[in-house]
Amino acid sequence: MSEPVPAYTGWAYTAYVSFLCIYVATLITLSFYGTHRYILVYLYYKYKKNRPKCAARFDELPTICVQLPMYNERFVAKRIIEHACMLDYPRDRLHIQVLDDSTDETVQIASAIVEQYRARGYHIDYVHRKDRVGFKAGALENGLKFTDAEFIAIFDADFIPQPDVLQRAIHYFADPKVGMVQARWDHLNRDSSLLTQSQAILLDGHFMIEHTARNRSGRFMSFNGTAGMWRRSCIDDAGGWQHDTVTEDLDLSYRAQLRGWRFVYVPDIISPAELPPEINAFKQQQYRWTKGGAQTCRKLLPTILAAPVNRKIKLEAFFHLTSCTVYLYIVALTLMLFPALYLRIMIFPHSVASRILFDVSLFLLATCSASAFYLCSQREIFSRWHDKIKYLPFLMALGIGISPSNALAAIEGFFRRGGEFVRTPKFGMGASADTQWRYRLKEFKHWRKSCLPFLEMGLGFYMIACLCMCVYYGRAPMSMPFLVLFACGYFYVSFTSLALRVRPSAQTADGEDLLETSTAIEPVVPANESSPATPVPVPASTRPAAPQR
Repeated sequence: MSEPVPAYTGWAYTAYVSFLCIYVATLITLSFYGTHRYILVYLYYKYKKNRPKCAARFDELPTICVQLPMYNERFVAKRIIEHACMLDYPRDRLHIQVLDDSTDETVQIASAIVEQYRARGYHIDYVHRKDRVGFKAGALENGLKFTDAEFIAIFDADFIPQPDVLQRAIHYFADPKVGMVQARWDHLNRDSSLLTQSQAILLDGHFMIEHTARNRSGRFMSFNGTAGMWRRSCIDDAGGWQHDTVTEDLDLSYRAQLRGWRFVYVPDIISPAELPPEINAFKQQQYRWTKGGAQTCRKLLPTILAAPVNRKIKLEAFFHLTSCTVYLYIVALTLMLFPALYLRIMIFPHSVASRILFDVSLFLLATCSASAFYLCSQREIFSRWHDKIKYLPFLMALGIGISPSNALAAIEGFFRRGGEFVRTPKFGMGASADTQWRYRLKEFKHWRKSCLPFLEMGLGFYMIACLCMCVYYGRAPMSMPFLVLFACGYFYVSFTSLALRVRPSAQTADGEDLLETSTAIEPVVPANESSPATPVPVPASTRPAAPQR
């Protein structure tokens, strides 16, 4: 349909030019971050053969303290404590700390299991705080007061450390400059749902491509809060665990590397864990990570940019710490799509140049860069990586769908210090569906009252309006894929978030009662010291299929 081209003069012309400048600036900024993904892939393949090597080996193994921080982890507390006690390390050189800030029955579950293992000769302590000062960082800091171990290994409650993880990691510390060794996360419930498949691919990209590229190319990387080991003196030298961000791991990582400590990432050391199986748990996790990233950016980026370190380190740190702002740009782009599409149709009805500028460039620098980034990670992990291609559209839609939540997190992080460390709920893989449902009702009390799902739904309908306009003016073939992707992302996150508010008939009237505990404290079966209970192995499908190409 042909429409007359409106004439813009005076203030209307000024408004049009201003809007166009903002829109183009947003696209260019997103394209810069998309280009950065290409650079990470390039760095990965350039340096992938620079595998970390142990400079030497300890003649006598040093002492290690394994810290297990937890807060209301009733479903997984027993499992993590048992697997910590299965670690293959000399008993007289290993100290285990259960750092429990719980306020529910986790206190009874964890303390009872600790007592049982202590009675069997394990050097294991239960440290309970009545307050949560500093949250996880405060618990880790408090635990250091009760150990003189030279090295500190940390595992969150939803992880299952493999028996050989300490033996494989400790010898990298024979180099006195090494301050931290990070293992690669794996995923026990990768195949549980479309949501967990997408989360797994997201994390695979971070651990396989980002970490490897940064670490092996001499740039700064980060400790991921769990499945890693620290040199005690490195923690102390960097200023210890601090509480002014909700991502204490990222904060300490940059402070330690600015002090000259070297980090080692070993993707062959794998530590499996559970992924959040529910959208509100995933959003809650992403909210904290994004907020903490913004807080760390505000706190440390000026120091990093002024530090006497290589420019490549500063540039990578800039992209890393400011990546939380991408969600702000996605929301801004969403809000500008309708007027931008209208202006393109009315002002440039037949301009090929505008289509190249707004469509092809965005596709190559944003969409294709993300696809290449995640597919490369799957190629390095799986022999049948082609099977993962089908998840990419949903993966991108999911990232778009959580952008309003993460945009709010970024804003809060830039303007507010500290805040509550809101843990990611872990449901365990053995609890009944009814038990998990009632637990979720209690865990996500804040999200149940949030109006954010309605905002996400509104953005979904807004995308439908944009799509209708494109169809009306005959521009659907060019714009439909993007608009459908945006709409699906917003609708999926909105509807699945609201689904928590729909109580099945089996639930109580108010849904607020905490479930009657079905996780009884099972006695530890006596076993010979040489034959402990069977540990949960890494799923065969997630082991490296072949040597890295």
